[in-house]
Amino acid sequence: MDRISGKTVVVTGAASGFGRILCERLLARGARVAAGDINEAGLAELAAGHPASSLLTQVTNVAELAEQKALVAAALARFGAVDVLVNNAGTMPLAFFSDHEQAVAAWDRCIDVNIRGVLYGMIAAFDPMMAAGQGQVINLSSIYGNYPTIGAAVYGASKAAVNFLSESFRQETRGKIKVTVIKPTGVPATNLSLNIVNPEAPKGIWGHYLAEDGPRFEALATGQLPAREQDPESPAYFALNPEYIVEAILHAIDQPLGVSVSSVTVRATGDGYVL
Repeated sequence: MDRISGKTVVVTGAASGFGRILCERLLARGARVAAGDINEAGLAELAAGHPASSLLTQVTNVAELAEQKALVAAALARFGAVDVLVNNAGTMPLAFFSDHEQAVAAWDRCIDVNIRGVLYGMIAAFDPMMAAGQGQVINLSSIYGNYPTIGAAVYGASKAAVNFLSESFRQETRGKIKVTVIKPTGVPATNLSLNIVNPEAPKGIWGHYLAEDGPRFEALATGQLPAREQDPESPAYFALNPEYIVEAILHAIDQPLGVSVSSVTVRATGDGYVL
């Protein structure tokens, strides 16, 4: 049974990365999508070719509660329901404490987007989902939220906060709202890497694999990574394609109302992230 077709799904950070791919896949599966992002041009590109009967786009700053509520209200007005909220918007300003002069502004934005953005999304969805007696919230976290590591203090703390918010929300809404936490590992093909403040900071997550995997990332960036390490059919597959994170999100949505996929980590079998 297809449990995605006909559902209304609100997606933040919808103009690029996981969010953009997710919106396209949801629309292809027959869902109705309300897409929010601060990137107006990216939303316009997403909207091209999709009828208003299935896709609503709205410029949304997730760090503003009023704008998140407006996105949910627009989805209710257009589609008559909000079945799923995907809190996907995020930023990853990896940096060391010694980088504070360059990093503070990016860290402030990280707190606004990754913590307030998720909190405000859940607040915006809470009343309509509780009134309907059912719903689902999917929050994008990260393996960085599992344990502290050098170079990711603020980002890791923001994702640990997502985990805490999600579990508290699940307990409070038990029997009505399903809560899913998705924890991607490294996915080089997304835009998150553009937010890194210090290029040395990601090395903290490689641990004892640093000497081995550093050259692999360099080979990936220059197109010289061996074919078997780029092949998802190989156990040596090294750098996860974002499609596999999207598949995990779709799998969580495509479940009976009484079945909740609570937490998912998707890895490339050959990746060396130690968290």
